[in-house]
Amino acid sequence: MTDRTPLYVRLPNAEAERLREAAHRLGRSKQDLITSLVATLDDRRVTVETHDDQLTVGHAEFRPFAPPDVLTVAQLAQWLQVDPTAIDELAEQGDIPGRKLAGEWRFAREAVLDWLANR
Repeated sequence: MTDRTPLYVRLPNAEAERLREAAHRLGRSKQDLITSLVATLDDRRVTVETHDDQLTVGHAEFRPFAPPDVLTVAQLAQWLQVDPTAIDELAEQGDIPGRKLAGEWRFAREAVLDWLANR
């Protein structure tokens, strides 16, 4: 057993409920979740925000994106976080799996995932 220091924190009810729900969904204790969060502070920047804007540490970003099964150049560029011209160039060179339909490039999501995995 590792040494432990008691830590008592008062959280707003909404945030305490979110922590409880996260622990339940992940099958981990609240203590483990907080320990993991603190352990990552040396490795990356993390944002902790409350509704009253009194506490902010670092910065984190989450951009959910559920790509469709078939993507346009713009959608693929957004998904891969690159400029659309880079996608056009890769497609024209045959470096990325895609097909032209009615003069427009289309990309199968699964084919792109395989391409990324095998690159």
